[in-house]
Amino acid sequence: MSDGAAAGRVNVLCIQRVSAAERAQIEAVDPRVRVIDAGRWFDGEIRDTWPAYTAQRYLPPHSAGSGTRAERDKLLATADVILGGFPFPLDLRARSPRLKWFHQRPAGASNLLRGDLWESDIIVTTSRGVGSTLAMAEYAVAGILYFAKDLPRAIAGRETGAFDHRAYRPLLMDGKTALVVGAGGIGLEVGRLLAALGLRVVGTRRTPPQPGAPLPAGFREIAAAGELDRLLPAADFVAICCPWTRETHHLFDSERFARMKPGAVLVNVARGEIVDEDALAEALDAERLRGAVLDVYDGEFERPPPARLWRDPRVLLTPHVSGHTDENRHGAIRLFCDNLRAFLDGHPLKNVIDWQRGY
Repeated sequence: MSDGAAAGRVNVLCIQRVSAAERAQIEAVDPRVRVIDAGRWFDGEIRDTWPAYTAQRYLPPHSAGSGTRAERDKLLATADVILGGFPFPLDLRARSPRLKWFHQRPAGASNLLRGDLWESDIIVTTSRGVGSTLAMAEYAVAGILYFAKDLPRAIAGRETGAFDHRAYRPLLMDGKTALVVGAGGIGLEVGRLLAALGLRVVGTRRTPPQPGAPLPAGFREIAAAGELDRLLPAADFVAICCPWTRETHHLFDSERFARMKPGAVLVNVARGEIVDEDALAEALDAERLRGAVLDVYDGEFERPPPARLWRDPRVLLTPHVSGHTDENRHGAIRLFCDNLRAFLDGHPLKNVIDWQRGY
């Protein structure tokens, strides 16, 4: 925290809209906090600098922003802290001379790769672990059940107008093995729910529990990320929940698909770039997989999904909606307020991105 922040007012610039309740929650952290709501002000800049597909998906129709460039620069020049979302202005660092800390409401650090905050001297935090983790876990379980109970055949029957009773090959979930790749916030919830259905759940993560330490609810084992190949061949269901980093780019390639148990189901609720989609299509064509559930795909912020996967009945593909639900349990503002208190008090912040690690 800067000496100025310790002594006087701290300007928190919100470049993504906050509700009245969220604003009050932020302002209640400390009398020194001044919240500046600039939600939607930068929409025009985002349209000019991000792919058209991104703007169409994330911005309201015809939203062109507010104020002049000079007025937006003035807002950024006064910001000690910025609360943002996705997408965002790509040159925040260059235009914010007082900026000490940026927090993005989404959980994925890779969302920030395009901008000048990445690998900068600014503290950047994410909402990792406090997002819609339960909703995403429920989605993963629903996707697994969709293929385990062979429900795509019901859609095929509707299209042909005739049932094929003998074609159904449902699986019994009890006793099957599920592998959670990335047993963090989302992955732990996935494992807990699958264990409740009677599955044997194992997982991987960058830093596994120490030997002898109690395992999270539902897990039989959590191994280091490097032991993925050991666990893959026994897994009936594989749920990808890990961050997208240099180490996990195309983690699931042709070699990994060859190691998977024949007839396994793959679920990806993390990032599309973790899966080599050509290798996935080839594995499906070779009938190595029962099905794939993809809430994400490579380049989803820039273009539609590849037709080869989208049209395949063995692929259930949705537009990154696994975290959507009728109840808002997203903890981004709560985490931000906790971190704001720590920032004001000169204490370490939670969820600071490690640029080398990538999240």
